[in-house]
Amino acid sequence: MFSGIVEEMATIVAIKRYGGNVDLTLTCSFTNELKIDQSVCHNGVCLTVVNINGDQYTVTAMKETLDRSNIGQLNVGDKVNVERSMQVNGRLDGHIVQGHVDETAECVDMRDADGSTYFTFRYHADKAMARRGYMCVDKGSVTVNGVSLTVINPTDDSFTVAIIPFTREHTNFHYIKVGSRVNIEFDILGKYMARLRHFED
Repeated sequence: MFSGIVEEMATIVAIKRYGGNVDLTLTCSFTNELKIDQSVCHNGVCLTVVNINGDQYTVTAMKETLDRSNIGQLNVGDKVNVERSMQVNGRLDGHIVQGHVDETAECVDMRDADGSTYFTFRYHADKAMARRGYMCVDKGSVTVNGVSLTVINPTDDSFTVAIIPFTREHTNFHYIKVGSRVNIEFDILGKYMARLRHFED
């Protein structure tokens, strides 16, 4: 379980593909605090640490993850938003994030907001999935590349978020531009509420 508050950006130093899987080797400031089998969120994707070597660690992404996320599009040198799992005795500064990416979305617009930046993303909309909670609501929460954000002006297939300068500088929103593809996770509370309503109907 995560909160969507990114700790820092890790750098990819190696990529190994085998079968349907991809091993990503990264480096970041807290590598020496990691343990084998620990869960770390990468661009919003919960991945398991499988190897640690000095200041580098390796995680594995399987085909299901690669199909639903932008993990398979990453290259050596790319910056990845990382967050370790939430501590039970800590404050929940963002919202409840599972690290289970639902799909990717494309950045279709960026505009200035007096120092901050509005980013608009479009995703594949499906009415059946929307009825199951895979959608955004105004002022609700959404996770974009692992960052917990508040939804502005949602439509059937898009939403906007406002990024303050600090977030843009300290996450890979710094590299997002029109045409970039990001990982999104819809709010788990919305999914449970939609599921409950299904049984009540």
